Amino acid sequence: MSNDPLHGITLERMLTELEKAYGWEDLAFRIRINCFSRDPSVKSSLKFLRKTPWARAKVEDLYLIHLGLEPSEKSQCRDGK
Repeated sequence: MSNDPLHGITLERMLTELEKAYGWEDLAFRIRINCFSRDPSVKSSLKFLRKTPWARAKVEDLYLIHLGLEPSEKSQCRDGK
């Protein structure tokens, strides 16, 4: 069994749950990327996040916080962003 709390959770599931919990406007405030603030959708955001590792890391970190878990030190220093 993996110690990774994100093991088996898809990026689409994370994004869908975060959008449902916070809404696009709050997501855009928490993670400042255009795909959350300009005509946001799950499909367009997934396309961007799959190509952009630092943005995906921020979504993963927010998802862990949403679950009441601490992001790992490794994830907090990804690409310095």
